Amino acid sequence: MTAAMTSETQDRLQLFRAEASTRGIPAEDVERWTATARPCATLTCDGAGDGPVVGRFGGPLLLPAGIPDPAHPFVASIDLAALPADATDLPLPPDGHLLLFAFPETADDYESMGSVVYVPVGTAVAERDRHAWNPYDIDDYEAMFAEFPQGPLRATTEVSLPYHYAAEIPEKPGSGPLPGHPRAEELVEVWENTRDAAPEGSLQIGGYADEEAIYTDPVVDAVSRAVRAAAAGRWEGPVSGDVSDWVLLADWWAGMDVDGWESATVHWVIQRTDLAARRFDRAFASVFWNP
Repeated sequence: MTAAMTSETQDRLQLFRAEASTRGIPAEDVERWTATARPCATLTCDGAGDGPVVGRFGGPLLLPAGIPDPAHPFVASIDLAALPADATDLPLPPDGHLLLFAFPETADDYESMGSVVYVPVGTAVAERDRHAWNPYDIDDYEAMFAEFPQGPLRATTEVSLPYHYAAEIPEKPGSGPLPGHPRAEELVEVWENTRDAAPEGSLQIGGYADEEAIYTDPVVDAVSRAVRAAAAGRWEGPVSGDVSDWVLLADWWAGMDVDGWESATVHWVIQRTDLAARRFDRAFASVFWNP
């Protein structure tokens, strides 16, 4: 974990270590697991939390003139200058706004279900039609979009540990133990039990990806989809198939906010080189949904 931890996040890891110890998990296994910890920003709405306001769900869609209307619904805008220092270990720009877009429904293997737009500070913007993504005015889609949350987002700096405990393998059954972590499944259970005191927000910046039914890393699945999309000519390359070349930019548990999509989770991922170059237009979004 490269960014400094707050006293709250240190306490969270101490609770985790204590719970793991009571379950008889060897200290060396626990320490290898905690060494994977990453900082993240948990964003809450509807008056929850007392952290700084760092953006908002919904609101007017403000875009520069040269950017086409996004193909997916507008989710949220993040003010990077307001995000607490060291809230994540991602090399995010120090200012400007990140705009997140997503359709919280699964698609085929060749399509990104969302996008990200970075608007540098001082850029001239104009308000756009928030419904332009639905040119045929499909009622069911509009009803879904009407459920998207609206309101200011407050940030809490948190610590994130993996929620997955297995790795994909080419042989049957298709997955195996997470390399280097023989007690991973138990450690994930401990983390689930000890993180209950953490602020629960449906939007997260950085950290590890989570979803309703998880045993392998959702980022691995997102990268696999991006590779297939690029191979099919449905998404612009170059695309690395090595998951270590990618990071989780943001997670949105849409099911917490949108009726009828209770298990839907959006994962925005981006290649490290694109993040360093501020090529947020090359972020890829995958969706887990178990209707």
